[in-house]
Amino acid sequence: MKFNLQRDELLPSLQIVNSVVERRHTLPALSNLLISTGTSGITLTGTDLEVELISTINQGSKEGREFTVPARKLLDICRALPEESTLEFSVEKDQVIIKSGKSRFTLATLPAKDFPSTETSEPGIEFDIMQGELKALIEDTMFAMAQQDVRYYLNGMLLEVCEHSLKAVATDGHRLALKEIKQETGTKEMKQIIVPRKGVLELARLLANNEEKVKLQISKNHIRIKINNIQFTSKLIDGRFPDYERVVPEESNNSLKANRGALKQSLTRASILSNEKYKGVRIILKKDSLKAFAHNPEQEEAEEELEVEYSGDEMEIGFNVTYLLDAINAIKTEKVIMATTNPDSSCLLLPEDKNSCKYVVMPMRL
Repeated sequence: MKFNLQRDELLPSLQIVNSVVERRHTLPALSNLLISTGTSGITLTGTDLEVELISTINQGSKEGREFTVPARKLLDICRALPEESTLEFSVEKDQVIIKSGKSRFTLATLPAKDFPSTETSEPGIEFDIMQGELKALIEDTMFAMAQQDVRYYLNGMLLEVCEHSLKAVATDGHRLALKEIKQETGTKEMKQIIVPRKGVLELARLLANNEEKVKLQISKNHIRIKINNIQFTSKLIDGRFPDYERVVPEESNNSLKANRGALKQSLTRASILSNEKYKGVRIILKKDSLKAFAHNPEQEEAEEELEVEYSGDEMEIGFNVTYLLDAINAIKTEKVIMATTNPDSSCLLLPEDKNSCKYVVMPMRL
C-alpha cells in the first residue's frame, strides 16, 4: 500500500506522540509508533503502557492498514527533511519505504498485533472543561508531586471531582499544593482519582492556555482527555491518597503580608549560600520585619531583611527555601500571605485574594 503525507502535517503529530515513547524498552514494539490508515484519517499512536497518545491527521486513505515503525528514527527523518516536503510511504511485508524528493529511507516494521492497545471501560464521569483552566489547575500544583517515593500514591496528582468543582492536590510529604476551581461535572458523588506523574507532566505540555473546551472522561482505571486531534489516555494509580484536609492549617493570627516579587528576590539571594543538600533558610519574624539567614558548611553566610506587614508574635522558624520559592512562584497576586502558628507548625501560603490556591510547607530544624 502507498500513501503520501506533508512533512508540515506529519512533524507536529510525531513530536507529540514521541514524547511518551521509551527509547529502550524490554518490549521492542514500545520503541515503535503504530500508524493506522483508513478513510477517516491517519492516526499515530505512542505508548509506554502507562500513558498513551493518539494524534489524528485528517487525511483519508483508500486502503486501511496498520503497521509500526521505529518512533525516533521516523521523527529524525521528518525533522531533517526540508520544509514543505512530501513524504511517500510504501508498506511492503516487514518494511516501510519512505521517499521524499531524491531521498529514500527503508525502515523495519513490526507487526501491528504486537503493539499494546489501551483498553478502557465505559467512562463513569464525562464533562467538558476549558483548556486554560485545566492547564492552570495542573501547573499551579504539580511542582509538589513526589518523585520515586516508596509511597507510590504520592508520585502523582489527586484530582477530586465534585458536582460543582474540580480540585487538584499534590504532596511529597514535606509540602502540599492545593487548588480548586468551579466546574460543572454532572456527577452527584465525589470521586477521587490519582493521575501518575508522567501523565500529569504530559497533560500540562499538551494543554494550551486558551478558552477552547476539551472533553475529560474518567473510567474505573483510566483518565482520557480529547484535545482537538489528540487523544490522551493515562492509567490511574491504584492507592489511597492521604487525607490532605488534615494537613492544611487554618490561617492564624501570626500572618504576614509581603510583596511577592520582593520576597521572592530576598529568598532567592539567601538561597545562594544555603546548604546545597538541605537548602535550609532561617526566618525571623518581628513587627513589620522578616529576616532570612542562610549558611553552608564552608562557613559562608547570607542575611536578608524585608519590610512586611506583620503584627504577630516574634518567631524563628526554619524552612527548605526551595519549597517556599516554588509556592511563591505559583502565586500570581502582587502580595503573598504567609501564616504560621508557631515554630513547629506548617506554614500556609496564600495569594492576596485568598482564592482557590493553598500551599503548605513543613518547617525544618536548622
